[in-house]
Amino acid sequence: MTDFFRNLIRLRRGAWEMVATILIALGVVMLMQPFALALFTWSFLVTLVGTVMFIIVSHFPE
Repeated sequence: MTDFFRNLIRLRRGAWEMVATILIALGVVMLMQPFALALFTWSFLVTLVGTVMFIIVSHFPE
């Protein structure tokens, strides 16, 4: 776990890609849930941030 945080601080691709992927998945889950309108409202933004973040961090060093 400390290696994961160390890679986040050092701006390494693997750790940041995982964070971006989790954001994308969270946005999709928020989009599909039928219970909370606030989650549905923010789902597109969360998915968009995760997608843009994934595109940016794919250029980070290994």
